[in-house]
Parts: sequence; C-alpha cells; structure tokens
Amino acid sequence: MTDLHTKYLGLSLKSPLVASAGPFTGDLDRMAELEEAGVAAIVLPSLFEEQIEHDTLEIDRLFSIHRESFGEAMSFFPEVDDYNSGIDAYMEMIEKAKERVDVPVIASLNGTNIGGWLKYARLLEGAGADAMELNLYTVAANPLIDGASLEREHLELVALIGEEVSIPIAVKLSPYYSSLSAFAVSLQEAGASGLVMFNRFYSPDLNLETLDVMPRIALSTPEELRLPLRWIGILREHLSISIAGSTGVHSGFDSAKLILAGADVTMTTSSLLIHGVQHLTTIEKQLREWMVEHDYESVEQMRGAVASDAVADPAAYERANYIGNIASFTSQFVGAEPIGLSRKDG
Repeated sequence: MTDLHTKYLGLSLKSPLVASAGPFTGDLDRMAELEEAGVAAIVLPSLFEEQIEHDTLEIDRLFSIHRESFGEAMSFFPEVDDYNSGIDAYMEMIEKAKERVDVPVIASLNGTNIGGWLKYARLLEGAGADAMELNLYTVAANPLIDGASLEREHLELVALIGEEVSIPIAVKLSPYYSSLSAFAVSLQEAGASGLVMFNRFYSPDLNLETLDVMPRIALSTPEELRLPLRWIGILREHLSISIAGSTGVHSGFDSAKLILAGADVTMTTSSLLIHGVQHLTTIEKQLREWMVEHDYESVEQMRGAVASDAVADPAAYERANYIGNIASFTSQFVGAEPIGLSRKDG
C-alpha cells in the first residue's frame, strides 16, 4: 500500500492533496464534502483588509449621514462595532470549520498596511486557524517604488508577523520578483514556515462597447503547471521549509510531477470547480497508481527525486532547455505546409 502521508508547515497530513482558496473552501458543507473526498487540508478564501475597511467605513457613513437631523432615531441603532464588518464572519467561519472537519484549516490573509496585517493575523490565530497563508497579492505598479524596496517591505512584514503569532505561516508568492531564488531564501531566513508557488494574478480586460476596464477570471489549465514545476525544482535544494505547488494541478499526474520536483503538498481549486469535489478521489487514485507503477512506496521517497540537485542535467530547469525546445519545435515544421494551406493553394 502506498503511503501518501506528508508534512506541511509542521502539520502532519494524510496526503499531499490540499484544497486551495476558492468558493468551495468558504462553504462549510463543501468543506465536509472535501474532507469526505480525501482532502488533507483546507485553505480558506483570503480575508482582504481593504474590503473589511471599506465595508466598515460604508456602514459608518450610512449611520452618520443623518445623525444630526434624526438624533433621537439614531439612538435606536447599535454602534458600528456591533455590526458584522467581515472579520467577525471570517473568524466564525474558522471556528465552525474547526468543529466541522478534522483536517487542518489554514486561514489566508491579504493586508494593506503593517498595522492591518498584524491586527488580523492575531485575530485569525485567536479564532483557531492551524496555520496562516500570507497572500502577497501585490501588483508593483508604482514606478517610484523599486523592486528592492518592495521586497524589503515584504520581508519585514513576514518577520513581524512571525514574531506576532505562534502558528506557522506560509507565504503565497507571485513569480514576478526580480530574483525569485534569492527572495525565497530570504523569506525562509525571515521566519516563513513555507512557500506557496504561485499566486495567479487575475488580469483585467476591456469592454469594447462600454470602454470599461473589467475583471476577468480564468481557471487554470494543466499547462500552467510548468511555472511552479520549474521553480520548485530549482529551489528545493536551497530551502528547508515547506513548499506547496499550486496552479495547474488537475490530475494525480500533475501532483506527482510537483512532488518529484520537491513539493511537500500540491494545491488545487480550478480542477474541483470544473469536475466537482469528487474529482479529488480521482486525483488520489491516479497518484497512487503512478507510484505503484514506478515503484515508489511513499511520498517521502518521491519528494525531490527529480529536483535540480538530483538530475543528471540541472540546467534543464533553467535557460538551457530553451535551445533544445526551439530546435525541437522548429524541426517539426521544416518543410511542413502552412497551417490551413495546401501546396496547390500557393
């Protein structure tokens, strides 16, 4: 029998299959279904500080707009602090999730300033989260802030939160840092217990009729696995902390690839939204079958077996594969006819 047990952020998990933040992980009934389907841990949707602060200010504005005109009537309304502004609902979700499922529940936080990050990190720990994912969803759009300054700010943030809470923290990264390898090692030194590779930025689109800039959500595809695969393979030998592979995990074979590259766990959301919660059982079945076929008895034995320090050609994870890929691709089309044309078409 294959042993799927693994460790992530110091937590003992029954398998490397984790449900990442998404619609299903924000619903208690779905969480129970995920556990029944075999999920090993659940990452809650992110708590966004800017949304909480916006909601709180809006409630305060609505309650204050006629305060002078209707002073007596206003006395019947509770204070803003008595209202659920978002953080209360999130804390309640953590508490109820801990009662509902037996797998670890990982909170996710995206702040806008140091004070907010620290405040909400303490609250999420107090609500009972087993660990915390710091969602560094930051688009470096300000040309006056250079990369080094932004990275230094993020490192200071991780160090401060690490000192403030006792539960393990993972940092969910984008792949766009100026030197991702150096930054990843610095995050480890700053006190991160793990890294999640990678955050997917949802890019805007334009409505050609209204000329509005509109959000556009696109689910991941298996082809996107190559990005975390490359960087996990490169970084595994340099990191002693946990690594989660995220983005593009749609099958047990995708999961196997990331584990072989060095991931401790693999995370999926898009595949569950496409195929349903029960797809987790398929992913686990595929992973087990692959392990049996290739004589791997455990995830521990697999982990990092094809990381950059374990393969004959470490440069294959880096730029050297560019030349081979281009040559191979080009050779397929030398002498081939243009797509959609035959020779008689000229």
